[in-house]
Amino acid sequence: MRLADKTAIVTGGASGFGAGIVRKFVAEGARVVIADINIDAARLMAEDVGDAASALQVDVSRDGSVAAIVGMAQERLGRIDILVNNAGIGHLPQALEEIEEEEFDRVLAVNAKSVYLTARYVVPLMKAAGHGVILNIASTAGVSPRPRLTWYNATKGWMITATRSMAVELASARIRVNAINPVAGETPLLRTFMGEDTPEVRARFLATIPLGRFSQPEDIGNAACYLCSDEASMVTGVAMEVDGGRCI
Repeated sequence: MRLADKTAIVTGGASGFGAGIVRKFVAEGARVVIADINIDAARLMAEDVGDAASALQVDVSRDGSVAAIVGMAQERLGRIDILVNNAGIGHLPQALEEIEEEEFDRVLAVNAKSVYLTARYVVPLMKAAGHGVILNIASTAGVSPRPRLTWYNATKGWMITATRSMAVELASARIRVNAINPVAGETPLLRTFMGEDTPEVRARFLATIPLGRFSQPEDIGNAACYLCSDEASMVTGVAMEVDGGRCI
């Protein structure tokens, strides 16, 4: 029970890597608010993992929505020990100059602006408490970019840099900030990375991963549990690759 008595908000916690993180956190003793734009999926996830989880609807790209769920989470949990910025979106592979402005704005808002917004409302609470952990789910795309995903890659590179800067600035407040860089996994976003999901495309993608498999939600949940637990009390500013060797 490495997260016993801890409380957490996990954005995008209703599916994919977020669901893996929620399951692991609850199994390790945490109470979790699943904050997701898909409230029906979030409620189903909360029912599935039990009484330690509850669901709230949020659009992480909107200030008012983030402010509201942080306030409600604070009420439900009593305090916020851990914030996991997992919510994210991608765009289908295409030439960088062909991405429509509206799509660019949405990817930037969900993947990057959301980290600013959650920090705006959660960091003051953690400073007042004298401790806290923030975990940003970035991507190997921010380290080893794939062509035709330029603007998605850029948001994940932004998140890695933000993580390191946040870690330095917040260390004196005893707030640790880290990131995880997953390789593409068996999640709803997989088709976004590959363009199409066929056996041939999968084989080509898997050939770039030395361990020969996609990441699973459980892989990311296990890494997140370590980084958010007291076992990692000396770890901050790290962008941990959970990628089967993809970035080597």
